[in-house]
Amino acid sequence: MPNNSTNPKVDEFLNNAKKWKEEYKKLREIILDCDLTEEFKWMHPCYTFENKNIVLIHGFKDYCALLFHKGALLKDAHGILIQQTENVQAARQIRFTNIEEIIEKELILKDYIDEAIAVEKAGLKVNQDNTNLNIPEELQNKFDEMPALKTAFEALTPGRQRAYILYFSGAKQPKTRAARVEKYVQKILDGLGLKD
Repeated sequence: MPNNSTNPKVDEFLNNAKKWKEEYKKLREIILDCDLTEEFKWMHPCYTFENKNIVLIHGFKDYCALLFHKGALLKDAHGILIQQTENVQAARQIRFTNIEEIIEKELILKDYIDEAIAVEKAGLKVNQDNTNLNIPEELQNKFDEMPALKTAFEALTPGRQRAYILYFSGAKQPKTRAARVEKYVQKILDGLGLKD
């Protein structure tokens, strides 16, 4: 059942905000009008439908944003969704630099939120494509040395696999890549993701 009451942790977040305070408040008002439950996750206001993440409010130096967790599945009729980086597969942002932009787009934002809820109700999933990712040599060597590690890695969700591969591959030096792999062996064996 939707709960459009406010969450005390979000109240505290808003009261302590140094930047984007008015923008956050307006975004919150818009989202709560869409019958979502207000929670506080990952240090940000997060809005859920039947315990599934729909949209999150967050801010950066140059903009604040709504982050749609399954934004890649939205039609984006107004062409305003932004993929943060090429490695982000599911989430999409709508960015704002002032409260006027939010007020101007209020009805559009509600349409996008309603569509995000419909995507969740339909049970749609973002297809995580890891086929273009190359397993770093250092990770493959560890798989060869420890077959249980490969089994555990393959049991991880595609998103967790992707995060590890991108992190391990991000190091320029083979020595650093090997050290990163070594550091996370136990987490992989435990079925945990990079940030878990």
